[in-house]
Amino acid sequence: MEDIFYSNFPSIEHLRERARRRVPGFAFDYLEGGCFSNINLQRNTDEIRQVRLVPWYVRDYAGSNLRTEIFGINYDAPFGVAPIGLQGLVWPRATEILATAAHRHNVPFILSTVATASIEAIAELTQGRAWFQLYHPAEEELRDKLIERTRAAGLPVLVILADTPTFAYRPKEIRNGLAIPPRMTLRNIAQMMLRPRWALSQLGAGAPKFATMQPYLPKGMNIKHLGLFMNQTFSGRLNPARIAALRDRWPGKLVVKGIVTPEDAETCLRLGVDGFIVSNHGGRQLDAGQSTIQPLRTLAKEFGHRTTVMMDSGARSGPDVACAMACGAQFVFMGRSWMYGVAALGKNGGEHTMTMMKRQFKQVMEQLGCARVADLPLHLASGS
Repeated sequence: MEDIFYSNFPSIEHLRERARRRVPGFAFDYLEGGCFSNINLQRNTDEIRQVRLVPWYVRDYAGSNLRTEIFGINYDAPFGVAPIGLQGLVWPRATEILATAAHRHNVPFILSTVATASIEAIAELTQGRAWFQLYHPAEEELRDKLIERTRAAGLPVLVILADTPTFAYRPKEIRNGLAIPPRMTLRNIAQMMLRPRWALSQLGAGAPKFATMQPYLPKGMNIKHLGLFMNQTFSGRLNPARIAALRDRWPGKLVVKGIVTPEDAETCLRLGVDGFIVSNHGGRQLDAGQSTIQPLRTLAKEFGHRTTVMMDSGARSGPDVACAMACGAQFVFMGRSWMYGVAALGKNGGEHTMTMMKRQFKQVMEQLGCARVADLPLHLASGS
């Protein structure tokens, strides 16, 4: 496979700036935003970047190997694509673009329940290797239908959310009247007119839809009632009974996303969960919460020998991934970084960003003199 890489955009910062110029303000606000004052959003990345690594220079070193095994599958790098809702709002067919790029680069792609491509479409694009993230439905019948579709599609991992027990208070989204399709306010129309390439691309791709949920939406539902329907359909709060019921019904690997305390981790393991993702939903739910790197240290130390401990929220670059793994993460997922790439470069954005991330991460490994991903904790600076 020939790598796609554009030397004009060698960093996430370059991609972000180009994306900002190509996407309407309401869509970019959705991608960028946290909750309340964006405090924890900023804290996530800031505190990852306070981690310090120690290089070994005067030692025999034959090179680095980025390959990482997780749940019995070998991946070409220790990072993947986190679940993101409404991807097609930010850029047309973004879900399909990223799933295809992840599959070509042999890293995992997690499909959100509220993404703009269906379980079946993404399963076909990834040859059944994508993961599916479930927003827990309020009704058992819908839960079982979604689980059965995921199983029938051959997807190996079901990820269930713990970190969205309630809908977040996101001032920018409230002000923008975020909806699918976008609400046609004068302000939003003006923003779309200022981004003609985005508007024409959306026109060609068709209005974004909650593709996985489409069979369950009442016919003729208008924009005004869609949000109410979604609020009534999903109940985000997990409890032991819900996890146990999912464990009974799901034959593959089961992961809980949003674990930040030893008590919740212990409960998940007792219920038969195969791993968990330390996450605060990208800083989009609790502004007063911890950054993800802080609980990761504790949970990796206590549970890393018993289960698979992963992380998302805050990592934006190859060095960020290396720092998270030095703190004990066995795998790292990112969301916004990939979306910046697609919004900046369209159909080639996923490929470019995957190539860039691999190059960044490999350079850090080589600079440290670290041969294996699993050895990164040995390079963590004392007191870091």
